[in-house]
Amino acid sequence: MRARGASPGSRRKAIKTLTGAADASERSVNGQERAFLVSVAVRGEPYSFSPEESLDELERLAQTAGIQVVGRELQNLDAIKSGTYIGTGKVETIRQICDAEELDMVIFDDELSPAQLRTLESEIGVRIIDRTALILDIFALHARTREGALQVALAQYSYRLPRLTRMWTHLSRQGVGGVGLRGPGETQLELDRREISRRMAQIREELDQVRKQRSSQRRRRRRQGLPVVSIVGYTNAGKSTLLNRLSGADVLVEDKLFATLDPTTRRVDLETGKEVLFTDTVGFIQKLPTQLVAAFRATLEEVLEADILLLVADISDPNLVAKVDAVDDVLAEIGAADKPTILVLNKIDLVDLEEDFYLVPNRFVGASTRFDSLRARYDRISLVSAEQGVGIEELLASVEDLISDQMVELSALLPYAQGELLNEWHKHGLVESETFTGKGVLISGRVPRGLAGSLEEFAVTGQ
Repeated sequence: MRARGASPGSRRKAIKTLTGAADASERSVNGQERAFLVSVAVRGEPYSFSPEESLDELERLAQTAGIQVVGRELQNLDAIKSGTYIGTGKVETIRQICDAEELDMVIFDDELSPAQLRTLESEIGVRIIDRTALILDIFALHARTREGALQVALAQYSYRLPRLTRMWTHLSRQGVGGVGLRGPGETQLELDRREISRRMAQIREELDQVRKQRSSQRRRRRRQGLPVVSIVGYTNAGKSTLLNRLSGADVLVEDKLFATLDPTTRRVDLETGKEVLFTDTVGFIQKLPTQLVAAFRATLEEVLEADILLLVADISDPNLVAKVDAVDDVLAEIGAADKPTILVLNKIDLVDLEEDFYLVPNRFVGASTRFDSLRARYDRISLVSAEQGVGIEELLASVEDLISDQMVELSALLPYAQGELLNEWHKHGLVESETFTGKGVLISGRVPRGLAGSLEEFAVTGQ
């Protein structure tokens, strides 16, 4: 099984990976599909994640989808091959591996073009899956609410629409009179395109209704003056565990990528008695499919509307900085890059803190250069172990400080009939002075921005 065009080391690695494969009678355990992973490293290209690290993540994605990974191959090229993504010699090598091991599919660590998918399936002879299709499949597996299912379906249709032709190669070609797919094939393709387009339009309408409902819920929260904190971060960084620790919620926690998709919101009481809403959002990942960002717009608007972001990262992860960068990229893409943010370095129980840094109020410094870029970018950094409950009180104190920083100065004359607004001010704001007059309560202090909007018509100046 000699690989043309591959280095001796990579050939040995591919063979070594497959040597211990089970015999044919044991190759599919519990009906589990078996796959080979492929990636390309382009010489001279800068990578946030090394190609090997990205392949490691692809393997975890495959395992999350219930796929057994049998082997992997990384090819170094000067440029991606437009027709086949990898070199023709490598295509033949992988075909031989798939034949010998009776594999079900090959998974590529980038999004492939429709032409590349067609060519590779034709030449290798097994199903070809790219990273985008794999992530979409995982999202489909983990969508537990109607909203989540709709968002995933829209993303899948957006991905599949330009790739439909490869799905109909089995159709009869009798009567084909030209280069295109005429006759039965063309008819089926056009019908399928129209049906998918119709379904996508229907899903968008349903998601627009979800958007309106979410917008209405946010307006009610704003009228109540409740600050909103969105928990964001790379998938599997511990966001759901942190929400559970903060609120006593029971959000699903699993050691899997994208274990939870649907946003969960919980009220949390701070030490001062103030209430805050914490929202756990979908995890991010490098090479996040653009279809998902578009489809999850309604969910991601929770991030846009938040007063504060908690960016959760796994401090024990060797790719910590690269994963924070990946989250920052998505936040910039959705327009949330300038939100007040606390970087929450989670899982401190898995590292030796004294070796890397020591703490000063709201910051950390130390000898390790690993964290230099994070120190430069984030004024507020909290160290926690969500699982062990370490650092949670300090994190909540930082949240309360930041909420206070976000409040606006205001003076208002509230009619006695507006007792509810007065209660909200006392509950969520800071009162500096309060005088009962014949016309109402003259009050001054600081309130959350959302509550300030409800108080605007009663605002007075010169007090």
